[in-house]
Amino acid sequence: MIYLDYAATTPVDPRVADTMLQYLTLDGIFGNPSSNTHEFGFAAFEAVEKARADIAAMLNADPKEIVFTSSGTEADNLAIKGLMQFHHNNGKHLITSKTEHKAVLDSCAALEKQGFEISYLKPQADGLIALETIQAAIRPDTLLISIMHVNNETGVIQDIDAIAKLAKQHGLYFHTDAAQSFGKLPIDVQQSPIDLLTLASHKIYGPKGIGALYVRHKPRVRLVEQISGGKHESGLRSGTLPTHQIAGFARAANIMQQDMASEQAHMAHLQQQFLAVLQDVPKMNINGNREHKLPNILNLCFSGVDNEALIASCTVLAFSAGSACTSATMSASHVLQAMGISNEQANSSVRISFGRFTTEENVISAANTIKQHVARLRQLSPLWQAS
Repeated sequence: MIYLDYAATTPVDPRVADTMLQYLTLDGIFGNPSSNTHEFGFAAFEAVEKARADIAAMLNADPKEIVFTSSGTEADNLAIKGLMQFHHNNGKHLITSKTEHKAVLDSCAALEKQGFEISYLKPQADGLIALETIQAAIRPDTLLISIMHVNNETGVIQDIDAIAKLAKQHGLYFHTDAAQSFGKLPIDVQQSPIDLLTLASHKIYGPKGIGALYVRHKPRVRLVEQISGGKHESGLRSGTLPTHQIAGFARAANIMQQDMASEQAHMAHLQQQFLAVLQDVPKMNINGNREHKLPNILNLCFSGVDNEALIASCTVLAFSAGSACTSATMSASHVLQAMGISNEQANSSVRISFGRFTTEENVISAANTIKQHVARLRQLSPLWQAS
C-alpha cells in the first residue's frame, strides 16, 4: 500500500527508533527520571532535560517552559481548561474557531458545562480566520483566544503572530495548537507573544504517546493541573516521565529542524506532481486557501463521488475523509461545514497527506489510481450521469 495519511500520524523515523532503544533495557538509560538517589535516575533525568532543551530551542523558548504530556490532545486540555479554571475569577469567556481540532472543541464543550462561555468563530470560505472577526468577538470578560496554527484537515495556515499580538493588545492570553506545524514552519516565541503552544511527537516521525505544552514564564502563565499524582513537570502534569519517548521526540524534532527547508520543498514538489495527474478531472476542487497552506496536506472534493466509496475502492492507498479523531463518526467534516461547504460536497471530499517517505513514484501512482476510481464511481452514479 501507499501511505498518504501523514496528517493522521507518521511512521517513526529509523534514526528516532535507534535513539529510543538506548533508553529501554538494563544496559541503557532506563531509570525513573524522578529517582534522585542513584545514578540510574540521574542519567534518565539528564536525558530528559537535554531533550527538553532541544525541543525548547526549536521554539526559541526556555527549557523550563516545556511541559511534557502524553499527547497533543492532553496538551490542549491542559492549556485550555487549566488556564480558564485558574483565572475564572477574572473572566468566563473564551474565543476559538469552528475549525479547531476536536481536542480543543471538546475541551471548550467541557468548560461550557462548568459555566464558561465560548465564542466559536466561523472562518472565511477559504478557512482563514479574519482578524476583524476575532476583534469583534472580544468582550470585557474574555480571557483566552485559542486558534490552531495549521488545520489538520486542509493544511490552511493561520497568522498566529498577528492573532497573538491582537490578544496582547487586549490583555488576553493566546494558545495555539501547533501539532501540524511544528518542525514544518518556523516558530519563535520570543518574536511572537504566544502564551501556550501544543506539540505532538507522532506528527514529526517521533513516537506516539508523547506531546508537550509550551507555557510562557515571562510573564508567567498560570494553569490548574489536570492530572494529579506526584507534582511532576513543575506541578503541571503528574506521571512518571517516559524517557525513551521523550528522547525519541527530541531526536525527531532535531531532524525536522535540520531538514525543514528541504522537506518542505520536497512536499511542494510532491503536491505539484500529484495535482498534475489530476488536473483534467472535471469538477475537482481544492478545499481551503491555496496560498496560505502547508504543501503536504491536500483536501480535495470530487463532486458526485462518495468519499467513503472512493476510499474503499482505492484498496492500494491509505488516505482518509478527514481527521483521524472523527473518522468513526461517519459524519461530514466539521471543518468543511464551518467553511460553508455543503454536506454533499463535504461528503465528496478526501484528505491526502504526504510525508518524508513519500516518493514521486508514489504520488503519481496514487493520483492515477484515484483518477481511475473517480471516473468509475461517477459512471455508476445516476445523479452524476443526469448532471
